[in-house]
Amino acid sequence: MIRLRLRSPLRQIATATSPARKMATASSPQVQVKAEGNISDYFASLSGGGRPALPERFLDLKKSLVAGHEDRVIASWGRLLPQLQKENRILAEEGSKVIPALEFSTLEGDLTRLRSEVKKRGVAVVRGVIPEKEARSYKSEIEEYVRQNPSTKAFPQNNPQVYELYWSAPQIRARSHPNLLEAQSKMLNIWQSSDPESAISLSQTVTYADRLRIRQPGDAQFALGPHIDGGSVERWETNGYGLGGVYDKVFEGSWEEYDPWDVSGRVPAVMDNYNGLGACSAFRMFQGWLSMSYTKGFEGTLLVNPLLQLATAYYLLRPFFRPIKGSEELSTEEYLAADNWVFAGPEMTSELHGALPGHGHELTTDLHPHLELNTSMVHMPQVKPGDFVVWHCDVIHSVDKTHNGKSDSSVLYIPVCPVTEKNAEYLLRQKKAFLDGTPGPDFPGGQGESRHINRPSESYLREHSDSRGLKALGFEKLVPGESDSPGAKVAMEKANEILGF
Repeated sequence: MIRLRLRSPLRQIATATSPARKMATASSPQVQVKAEGNISDYFASLSGGGRPALPERFLDLKKSLVAGHEDRVIASWGRLLPQLQKENRILAEEGSKVIPALEFSTLEGDLTRLRSEVKKRGVAVVRGVIPEKEARSYKSEIEEYVRQNPSTKAFPQNNPQVYELYWSAPQIRARSHPNLLEAQSKMLNIWQSSDPESAISLSQTVTYADRLRIRQPGDAQFALGPHIDGGSVERWETNGYGLGGVYDKVFEGSWEEYDPWDVSGRVPAVMDNYNGLGACSAFRMFQGWLSMSYTKGFEGTLLVNPLLQLATAYYLLRPFFRPIKGSEELSTEEYLAADNWVFAGPEMTSELHGALPGHGHELTTDLHPHLELNTSMVHMPQVKPGDFVVWHCDVIHSVDKTHNGKSDSSVLYIPVCPVTEKNAEYLLRQKKAFLDGTPGPDFPGGQGESRHINRPSESYLREHSDSRGLKALGFEKLVPGESDSPGAKVAMEKANEILGF
């Protein structure tokens, strides 16, 4: 590892209780503390866990979602499969070329020009968000932080690729970097609200502290296959996404009318009913990462399925249908043919095809054959340090099974989150975690970085963040935007009240 002196001395958090610590401690919602662990605990494929049968209540749930309009659901499945087949062929031919690439220096104009493509694909690369040299230096600085703190947890522990770090100096500076906050804010505007009374503000973002990856050449252990975050079985549950009717159009047999960019229904939705280790309880409109390396396809990077509406409709409807004949009896074309698939009806089971309570929703070619994941999962275009990659919270994504490159594939995971009441509650808990040096509230617990040498303090945060960054981190009062809707203003008021302002 490269050893680099930290750019400025970092003072460890003082033992005296700061006003911010008092406020965070006094007001934080009481939630169940999560056990220690790492990223593998959230994914059955990484932890070696099986796929147990779901309780019968999930069968009852499935029946209730389509009861009385089964014929419309069947007809919609018949319309979906040929559309998927058509788009899958394009992905197999075009690959990474379909991913919209935007320039930070012209981001507003690029978003206007490429808005329809971004909305169709659900993913984008924003180039040049943070200066290249600065972003690359983050990686060396993190390595020095890890060297100073050998107790740092990671996966796999004997050959770390993903670190359980949330509060290193580069993470603090990157999350509050004015350029990154500006890029996040502009990406929020891809979304729209069908209800102006929805209590959500898209005029500014709040910060969500996530992990980081420094994947070394040759690694084949962090082989995370196709999956979706932001909930698992909750996407079908009436006390999950059903609270906002997010996917009602799909379950009603009208997937074409489902708008994945309408934010209104997602405000009341619950994404984590089971307190899983790594399950996300905050609303991340986009997942994202900031590159710290020069990386292209097959070099330990991200793959996505860039068919947002179609793929979402498919993985939601898949549990309601079954093949007449199995894949071992037919050619691939015959097996995937629409006339080989029927509504499960009385043979329906409780299975939700890769979705398990408290774990990530993982997809496979066996469980989701019409997605043709072997060819529809496309690599991100080549990136360099300082490029910012974002993908919609419903997008299927994975990482290279093997890192076949010659240099590290390194990123800081930084999603894009709006202002909502739930996100403010999360931000308050996260603020306390920062002050204590413990993992972000959604992640496996334990002492984290609380005893780490050179862990950034609140004073370091304030020295390296402007007002916009401090607002995003919950250390200053949020200010409504001029064009905020009535609902957005309510969201701001509630957020400030929760944060103690």
